[in-house]
Amino acid sequence: MEAIGILYLAILFVACFVFVHMVKLAVIGFKSVRKKPEEKPQPEPEKKKEPQPVYYIVEKKRARSKATYSKPREIKFKDDK
Repeated sequence: MEAIGILYLAILFVACFVFVHMVKLAVIGFKSVRKKPEEKPQPEPEKKKEPQPVYYIVEKKRARSKATYSKPREIKFKDDK
């Protein structure tokens, strides 16, 4: 009895697979059959504007100030004899 259920499941899967792909192909075919309206060529403007120059704001690199260190401290350990 379980084998017939697996068979029905496989048939249902194949049927759905075929149906979905037929719909996809039909949509693709419908789009390709449609005629697009012809576009009128736009007249090119005779006078073209020259591009304006681009200016970049550049910051000058600042030199790092030298760090001033204090005098080194001596480390004393408790076990130091």
